[in-house]
Amino acid sequence: MSQLNIVRFAGREASVNAYIIHNASHACAVDSLRNREEASELAWDDRARRWRIGTAAGPLEARLVIAAMGALSEPAVPELPGIERFRGRLVHSARWPEELDLRGARVAVLGTGASAVQLIPEIAPVVEALTVYQRTPAWVLPHPDRATSALERALYRRAPLAQRAVRGAVSAARESMVLGLRHPALLGVGERLGRRHLERQVHDPELRELLRPSYRLGCKRILISNRFYPALARPNVTLVPHGVVGFERDGVRGADGAVRQADVVIAATGFLVTDSPVARRIRGRDGRTLSEHWDGRPRAHRGTTIAGFPNLFMVLGPHTGLGHTSVVLMIEAQIGYVLAAIRAMAARGVEVIEPREAAQAEWAARVRRRARGTVWEHGGCASWYLDRDGHSVLCPDSARRFRRELARFDLAAYRARTYSSAQG
Repeated sequence: MSQLNIVRFAGREASVNAYIIHNASHACAVDSLRNREEASELAWDDRARRWRIGTAAGPLEARLVIAAMGALSEPAVPELPGIERFRGRLVHSARWPEELDLRGARVAVLGTGASAVQLIPEIAPVVEALTVYQRTPAWVLPHPDRATSALERALYRRAPLAQRAVRGAVSAARESMVLGLRHPALLGVGERLGRRHLERQVHDPELRELLRPSYRLGCKRILISNRFYPALARPNVTLVPHGVVGFERDGVRGADGAVRQADVVIAATGFLVTDSPVARRIRGRDGRTLSEHWDGRPRAHRGTTIAGFPNLFMVLGPHTGLGHTSVVLMIEAQIGYVLAAIRAMAARGVEVIEPREAAQAEWAARVRRRARGTVWEHGGCASWYLDRDGHSVLCPDSARRFRRELARFDLAAYRARTYSSAQG
């Protein structure tokens, strides 16, 4: 590889891009490193055997594309009636303006998911009034984080194996949670922990009932926090157990019909996952977009490559998300798989690879079989974990198993065109 180009699709802050570039320039063996602004479209040119990339700074082309934008990158901004009348400010939690000052403001937060759990404890002490709109209560478990003691640090310095053992134990405990997600009958212990956490931190019985989930643990994203419940119990915070149906000049109208005033509305409403706008910008061999190929049912061979999209590798593609441990483990496995693919192409004189439809279908069928009976599909909730057919888009296995399955690049599962055959 003689040149590395980093482009972004949308919304990434310059500081994030600078961080990526800094690390890539130190870690990648490249002749040159170029950074470009937002990519408007990627289109495969089968005659030239290249990806044509449109960017704000001019066109680029590439033999290989690694799409590493992740599933949680395109904000889901609610389209509600009357938004043009709202005289305040509307922001999404993933596009936080650096200059935003909430001190003394009346603020409304839409949602009580992972983003809200992080931001509400931070802003509640400084705003005049905070109204939180909750459509569905979340399972919140206590956060086990704590400072590492001086004694522990000294032990780890003198006995590195002890640190590895602790790290291994934490990893094993996280991995073991997948058993409960695949077999919901095993979730009772975690649910008791969550209910006890709620009862200990929320003393108002009425508020406690509003925060009590009625579905199985893990059906939606499990939240970890010791500060969320106390923040909701503050005297300047009001929890509204409804969604928002529209905007008014001075606030928002809830599903209960009441209009509550707000200077700032924060949409902690998550991301577009199964129909990401990015997928509408990537055109494959037949000219159709990735979104058209998927039609609300994302699929990829080993979560990484997609039939009809030659030389495209997707990091954190379909069925690589997790509900129990860090997706960094999945990313590492996929990067190893991509590098193995590039090495195999170079060793065999292959210019173009594309997964066979049969191989992709076989992988999708295997994932579908193992996802049956999981809490994501049978836990009694609706979530972004599901595609348009109600099937889970998460990985139904442990990260360890996924890493093992991607440890070797399976070239036989691909249509491979060599330099000579591609030119012919």
